[in-house]
Amino acid sequence: MKKLGFLSFGHWSNHPAYQARTASDTLLQSIDLAVAAEELGVDGAYFRVHHFAKQLASPFPLLSAVGARTNRIEIGTGVIDMRYENPLYMVEDAGAADLISEGRLQLGISRGSPEQVIDGWRYFGQELKDGETDADMGRRKALEFLDKLKGEGFAEPNPYPMFPNPPGLLRLEPYAPGLRDRIWWGAASNATAIWAAEQGMHLQSSTLKFDENGKPFHIQQAEQIRLYREAWKKAGHAGEPRVSVSRSIFAITTDQDRLYFGHENDKSDKIGMIEADKRAIFGRSYAAEPDQLIKELAQDEAIQEADTLLLTIPNTLGVDYNVHVLSSILEHVAPGLGWR
Repeated sequence: MKKLGFLSFGHWSNHPAYQARTASDTLLQSIDLAVAAEELGVDGAYFRVHHFAKQLASPFPLLSAVGARTNRIEIGTGVIDMRYENPLYMVEDAGAADLISEGRLQLGISRGSPEQVIDGWRYFGQELKDGETDADMGRRKALEFLDKLKGEGFAEPNPYPMFPNPPGLLRLEPYAPGLRDRIWWGAASNATAIWAAEQGMHLQSSTLKFDENGKPFHIQQAEQIRLYREAWKKAGHAGEPRVSVSRSIFAITTDQDRLYFGHENDKSDKIGMIEADKRAIFGRSYAAEPDQLIKELAQDEAIQEADTLLLTIPNTLGVDYNVHVLSSILEHVAPGLGWR
């Protein structure tokens, strides 16, 4: 068995071929897709977070709305860029969203990816400390977020408050029990995956990572996952860690599928520069008829290592088509791989 979710980048554009032409379209369709995915038996609805772009940006209103409209499906992000965040305010937002969903939040966070603007976090009022890089800042904010999620008091109460205070130091409210144990770190390198394990966070590994040894993407990613699990065990955390990988996977079962994805013949990984000094490897997409798709996916070592697979969806093609994409995987592919 493997948990299957979808991951939406939440694009919109006023393009004649798009079903999501406005921010309103994308937000409302995201909610509708999560509801439909739950009805299909999909396990998770996850959303990307990007600032200064025509994509989903502020996750907590969306997560709360999805939580109010669904009952079972996990709801998450992949990922929130912590460089932009006020960790304490985020604790309040996340706590409210988790309580609305009755404990179904699975929050993916990270130091962030390349941005649309130069140092966009500065426009949000964030500043580096002396000697700190933006990556350091993202990790520092993540640790503060994790600490405050524990629900322990830390703030000195006012002796003359507007409302009576309980005894002792005060914590942030609303407190969401168990949310601290449902935080994931998006890691692009082996070192940050190990760091995430040491901090007691679950691991999200995307369709790209830093190219650390020249091996095929899925092998590098599988190695990253094994290093992460070893570090979790060494750290002595209770319970088992969870690991998700994301993939673009399309089962070609209709003429429409063939029109959209039937001509994707390139089955190779890609190499690029995700940052000025960072060589990255990008994993291939999968698009084939179900029998062939099952054979190809069975050879993906990282998918085999992970307990959760997030299917990246073409959200601009609308809710109905993406329901078809998800149902095709559940019906024609997942059983053949032992995922269902």
